[in-house]
Amino acid sequence: MKKILLTIIAIVSLNTAFSQIESAFDTGEWFRFEMSYSGWMKAGEATLTVNESTYKNKPVYHVVGKGWTTGAVSWFFAVKDRYESYFDKKLNVPYKFIRDIDEGGHTKNIEIEFDQNNHKAHVNNIKHNKKKTFDTKPNIQDMVSTFYYLRNNLDIENLKINDEVEVNMFFDEENYGFKLRYLGTEIINTNFGKVNTLKFRPYVMAGRVFKEEESLTLWVSNDKNRIPLRIKADLAVGSLRADLDAFKGLKHPFNIIVNN
Repeated sequence: MKKILLTIIAIVSLNTAFSQIESAFDTGEWFRFEMSYSGWMKAGEATLTVNESTYKNKPVYHVVGKGWTTGAVSWFFAVKDRYESYFDKKLNVPYKFIRDIDEGGHTKNIEIEFDQNNHKAHVNNIKHNKKKTFDTKPNIQDMVSTFYYLRNNLDIENLKINDEVEVNMFFDEENYGFKLRYLGTEIINTNFGKVNTLKFRPYVMAGRVFKEEESLTLWVSNDKNRIPLRIKADLAVGSLRADLDAFKGLKHPFNIIVNN
């Protein structure tokens, strides 16, 4: 469950194929997702909120992502996660990332400061009182800023089916090449009506949690918002699905084909 929540908050969220000029989001945007296990049992909720702030005198977006288990799932595996990212409003590169989690008693409290000029990540493991510095790739992203970077820069007009896009991401103490494959468009039924979507296949690590490398599917609205509408994960046992349940503060009109 902890890796699923991490993936959902992270994704939902790539270098040479991006050129959207107008921003897909702005301050005040808020999403809430409802997660279910194997299509019937409610498993948890997650939210993403875009705030406005400053970081070392630079105007930034301060995005807060939260995830928690609910119902019967929380009885045997309680999760309460919080992720924060401070990223530049114009350059869309992160300056600070916070990961504060409690997953069935497994806790982490990590803060990362990014030196984008010198390509460094300064990691402060607050729980263990340890600090380390790592080299990073230019314009490195964190797991939250990656999602917003993609929304602003994905050039769907020049993206062909099965094209792969990639972004350099730093997570905990590791550089990671986050990659996903474009699967085309699809009209799906949502809580708000039928919506034309862009469909992607993010690559994940196959093993104990995911059945295989291509076990995750993501649907985002095919409009200027690039709203994450659905994420489905095929697990080693069962499946997990996250659906957008509520939203507010969209920058652009939400294109709905048929209202429910």
